[in-house]
Amino acid sequence: MACLSIDSVSKFFGGHKALDDVTFSVNEGELVGLIGPNGSGKTTLINILSGYLSADSGDVVLDGRPITGLRPEALARLGVLRMFQLTRVFPRMSVLDNLLVTGSALGLPEAEADGRARELIEDLALTRMMHLDAGQLSGGQRKLLEFGSCFMVPPRIALLDEPFAAVHPTMKEIMAGVIRRRHAAGQTFLLVSHDMPVIVELCPRAICMNAGAVIADEKTRAVLTDPVVIEAYLGEAAA
Repeated sequence: MACLSIDSVSKFFGGHKALDDVTFSVNEGELVGLIGPNGSGKTTLINILSGYLSADSGDVVLDGRPITGLRPEALARLGVLRMFQLTRVFPRMSVLDNLLVTGSALGLPEAEADGRARELIEDLALTRMMHLDAGQLSGGQRKLLEFGSCFMVPPRIALLDEPFAAVHPTMKEIMAGVIRRRHAAGQTFLLVSHDMPVIVELCPRAICMNAGAVIADEKTRAVLTDPVVIEAYLGEAAA
């Protein structure tokens, strides 16, 4: 059963077509990798799916319900939670309070939010930093904190945009471990990453985009050996 369906979504920026009739579905409980060279439209698509951009045409459906054009806060309450490529936390609030704010925004009672926040902090190995302002954390620790905010309420789908970029291997493994465990428990993910070894390890299926269009969608190893995908990446390297 499809959790999220994307049907013929297109987006223009002036005369540039950033997304070109993008169509695919993410089924309940899937962990799907979204890959492609720089400028292929991955983040633009994630911004549309999470309500930070509007599509110029096409439809997005969550659990059979059209969600095209809904604002980020409405989508978050429906369970569409995302992590940004450029980390967004409240730097002058503590690690714990960052998560409590997320819980409050998603409608959790205070006691329940506190319990969930503390569990996440332990799961992400941030216990020693719990009461530090987020601005005092390293870049990787801030990524862990934002990553954790996606799970204060179990999401219908977690949209993770480059969670492993410029992150220390130890922190990368912490995030990967959380993804593995939650996927094994049935969590649905759409994971954008340039880290191909991680995509191969975590994602049974991958979708490759290039120039705003889907050029491959199948088992991950088959996608990565597809001549069209290889040409897209080689073209980027040669540019």
